[in-house]
This record gives sequence, C-alpha cells and structure tokens, in this order.
Amino acid sequence: MQRPRGYTSWRVGDVKLTRIVELASEKLPHWGYQNLTPEQVMEQSWLRPHFATEDGKLKSCIQAFVIETPDLRIIVDTCIGNDKARKQENWNGLQTRFLDDLAASGYPPESIDIVLCTHLHVDHVGWNTRLVDGEWVPTFTNARYLFGKDEWAHWSQEISGAREGDITPEVFANVMEQSAVNADSVQPIIDAGLHELVEDTHELCPEVSLFPTPGHTPGHVSVSIRSGEDHAVITGDLMHHPIQCAMPHVASKFDHDVARAQDTRRAFLRRFADGPVMVFGTHFREPNWGRIITVGDTWQLEVQETPD
Repeated sequence: MQRPRGYTSWRVGDVKLTRIVELASEKLPHWGYQNLTPEQVMEQSWLRPHFATEDGKLKSCIQAFVIETPDLRIIVDTCIGNDKARKQENWNGLQTRFLDDLAASGYPPESIDIVLCTHLHVDHVGWNTRLVDGEWVPTFTNARYLFGKDEWAHWSQEISGAREGDITPEVFANVMEQSAVNADSVQPIIDAGLHELVEDTHELCPEVSLFPTPGHTPGHVSVSIRSGEDHAVITGDLMHHPIQCAMPHVASKFDHDVARAQDTRRAFLRRFADGPVMVFGTHFREPNWGRIITVGDTWQLEVQETPD
C-alpha cells in the first residue's frame, strides 16, 4: 500500500498520532549546532541511514503532530507557514502543501480543537495564521491556542538582550526574527481572543499533558501522551536531532540558555532510557521515533520502523 504524501500515523493506546511534514533537509552540522563537525557525525554510525548521510550531513525536518484523543483534536507546533517574510531564503514566502496534507490526513483546520505551541520560535508557530486579503488571520478558527505563561512573558519583552540569552545577535536577527514572528504568527491570535496562557504542567485532557523542559527557551515544554498501557512523548526542541542522545552536550545555536538546555536534555534521557516510552522528535526525520537506550555512559535512539 502506498503511503499518502506528507503524513504518517501511529497508535498510542486509544490515541491516534499523526505527523504532517512541511519541509525536510540535509545540512552540515555547523548550520544549527555549536562545535559539531561532520567527522563527529560520521563517528556515530548508528545514525545512518535514517538521520545522517555518509558524508556527515544531518537529516532533519520541520513537521507538526496531530494528537486525536476520544474527545479532542490537538495540533502540536505549526511549522513555518506560507507567505511569511523571512530572512532565511528557504523559509521566505513558502508555498507548501501543509494544509492540503493536513486535510488529507483527516484533519481540516476547522476540525482542530487545540493548537499547542511547545515554544514560540519561528518554525513552531507559522501556521498559527494564514494570509487572507492582506491580513494575518487565525488558521484554526475553532481552536484555542495554548501558549506557555513563562514562554510568552519572555518573548513579549521588548529588550532584545533579554530575549537573546546565549544566542548570537546574528542568529537572533537573521534566523529567529522574533519580533516579526510575534507580529505575524502570535499577536494576531491574541488580538482574536483565541489564546490561553497555561502553566508548564498543564493537562489538556486525561490523555495529554505538558511537562517543563526549559533551556532551549525559558518556557519550553514537551508533551506526554498516555493511553492504556502506552506512553509517548513529543520532545519539542529539547533536542533537535538524535545525535544529541549520544552527545547531549552538543548545543543548538538556537538555545537561549545552553547550560540549562544541556541539563534538561540529560535529565530527559535518564528519565526515559531503557523503558517502553515512545519518543517522537519534533525535528526527527522518518521513522521519527524510537526508544532511548543506554549505551555505555551515554544514550542512543533505538529506531522503530514507520508502519505501512
């Protein structure tokens, strides 16, 4: 059976989890990581073929997850979005099939009940809005948009130094563009009265709750899904790539607080290592998920094949 374009689904007990892919890429590690070389990537042979190339490029993607419980449809992180003016050339003025794939997977925008942003970076809030007659309007008109209280309190500040943290001014200005992101992808939701500020342990429903994973951003959260005997987590950006299981000290260039992000990553890996928990990486390429296993004094992601 041919897999439909742009989406894949799994079961977590009575919950259906579906990923919708917006973009995929292969990049040398210096683009997104501090002090990581292609040679170090190649040394981690377990990453191939799913997550790295033979010449040390890292495979990643930008995607959203839809969680369908018996009572709710929740979309987690909304990628970059179409028509957004961005300084990154491959993100500028996108025209992707994201909404078509979302609808084809069974989730037209009007059917979504909750939009959850693990944090408020450019590639996690873009489809919060879409361009209609020259104005940014909410994409998911029947949904409540959940933003973390601490996250919004931080990113709504006007003093750029308070926002940058360990991020270089160049990366902050040319990749993250937080003021523009707030203006076209966050503020219109607030103006429409569709947002709700929540705690970092918020329970969305009996099957879905948040837990704090700060460091990448001050109010970053990950998502826990429990149903029956099954347990899955969606990482958000506490790690961007499976190589950070084996090398949790490797920092993203987009981490607000590098030391805290490293501590959070190690705590996450210790917590879920060698157990049954399905770990879905927000930027992991297909097969997208695996189980954390201990290997010596570090960890790896034991991949699980995507279902047919």
